Amino acid sequence: MDTAEATVKRSGSEEKDAVLDEVSAVYRTLEQRPVERDCVRRTECCRFKLTGMVPYLTRGEAMVAAKAVRRMGRTTLPAREDGACPLLDAKGKCLIYDGRPFGCRTHFCGAAGGPYARSEVLDLIRRLEEADQRLGGDGPRPLPGAVAWALRNLR
Repeated sequence: MDTAEATVKRSGSEEKDAVLDEVSAVYRTLEQRPVERDCVRRTECCRFKLTGMVPYLTRGEAMVAAKAVRRMGRTTLPAREDGACPLLDAKGKCLIYDGRPFGCRTHFCGAAGGPYARSEVLDLIRRLEEADQRLGGDGPRPLPGAVAWALRNLR
């Protein structure tokens, strides 16, 4: 049975779980890459208003992040008047660091080593885009809206 046939034989829930496992596999693959990084969790890059940059998430990334939020007992994201990532806690630390999206992992933070070169992660980006299509997504969305959507629609 080829991959397409296996996909057809899965239930919707099984397919969604398989796609979310693929997103997590992309994150694990990224961790194995020999790109020098040193994230010390200053969270300056999480201050979207300050940096003028917001990570964009595919549907799969948003769902993985939403599952991490749910594991903390939350069902919604807090409103942030300061323009920071809604996934930061009151002390400014990421609530879902281990489940953070790809863009947060390959961020632009100079203190952590600057951004990954697109050529270093293009294969992983393509895997995330394929997962997005399999979930019925239509491309990346800004983090706050993407995760809020996933929290409302995650079953």
